[in-house]
Amino acid sequence: MKIIILLTIFALYENINHSGIPVVDFDTFEPRLHLKNDTTYVINFWASWCLPCREELPDLEKLHRSYYTKKVKVILVSLDMPDQIESRLVPFLEKNNITAPTILLDDPDFNRWINKIDNTWGGAIPATLIYNKEGRVFLNRKTHYEELENIIQSNTIKP
Repeated sequence: MKIIILLTIFALYENINHSGIPVVDFDTFEPRLHLKNDTTYVINFWASWCLPCREELPDLEKLHRSYYTKKVKVILVSLDMPDQIESRLVPFLEKNNITAPTILLDDPDFNRWINKIDNTWGGAIPATLIYNKEGRVFLNRKTHYEELENIIQSNTIKP
């Protein structure tokens, strides 16, 4: 029994690298797309190699900082390569003072999960899903702070 517990702890530890950024597959990540509480979630799919993604991240960070104490949570879902976390992803986040929670989605079977994010999504990034218990808005393009804030404040998230 002790061996099983130790192996389980070791397996969980292996999914978090030295940077503390969780590396998950889609099945592990998917429940975060369907939370039914009183929080609005802004989930941005991006990569450090994507220029439009890098351009919009300061606005997502501003949103994160503006709503940090409110019922709005920004989650950055990196589609970078897992072996580049320490060499590329972490330095990028640090250089740009990005503090929003970041997850690395490591699931190469894109065709299996892209439509589960939104059935209109072809997989291009950046892409942002905004949802709460009332509904969802999917933006399959670069966005900016004012647009995100308008969606959150105007209650335009519909079923």
